[in-house]
Amino acid sequence: MDDVKTPESDVSAEHYRRLAEFRFRIRQFLRFSEESARLHGVEPQQHQLMLVLKGLAPGTRPTVRALSSRLCLRHNSTVELINRLAERGALIRRQSEEDRREVLIELTPFGEELLRRLSVLHWQELQTSGPALSEALQAIAHDAVPGAAYQETSSEMQRAATQ
Repeated sequence: MDDVKTPESDVSAEHYRRLAEFRFRIRQFLRFSEESARLHGVEPQQHQLMLVLKGLAPGTRPTVRALSSRLCLRHNSTVELINRLAERGALIRRQSEEDRREVLIELTPFGEELLRRLSVLHWQELQTSGPALSEALQAIAHDAVPGAAYQETSSEMQRAATQ
């Protein structure tokens, strides 16, 4: 039994350091993003919803389901974000012309301008902080995967955690 490899035995102090550095760089950017959104009068998840809406792939219908999927949120949480942004005048709902049961979400001119301002700020921040974030990711991505002989998928880990 002493020869059994576990993920814990394959993770070195250097691996932990690299993961911590990567997480730190992500958190720095997320904090910038959160503060920028709030300074512009929206909550970070509202900003994210506007960005997801504007950045949907061509041909993807802007439905609550599509937005929920991209935001990794439940339907009702996405609806609440939409309600708040609609109250602010940043987006509107309209019925699909093809299927009257389907509701499509669209940015208003106010929402477009708000998103544009936030996107410019984010782009500028990434010009500054992006190289360090990229370097931290590269330090992880080009290294051997710790525990490669013993990998679990996230769904397997979730199942194990709930048993």
